[in-house]
Amino acid sequence: MSKSDHTSFAPPADYTELDTQGLNCPEPVMMLHAEVRKVSSGGVIRVLATDPSTQRDIPRFCQFLGHELIHTGNGDDGTFEYWIRTAAS
Repeated sequence: MSKSDHTSFAPPADYTELDTQGLNCPEPVMMLHAEVRKVSSGGVIRVLATDPSTQRDIPRFCQFLGHELIHTGNGDDGTFEYWIRTAAS
């Protein structure tokens, strides 16, 4: 997993985007959990967030449920970006 290095990360062609900007804990993780259920195994979800607690919560969510956090990034505008590959169900 690379952090904040947009030059070395090539996003997959097919992914689902989940915009949780403006939402606070626990809403981003709750929405991610619901989105994971909709995406097929091995699918990729891009999460955009503004809540700093997602820096802790989303990696823990992935680790606990076996999803792969393939990339994270921080935008200059205070946003956080997470690319997650869903685990096999």
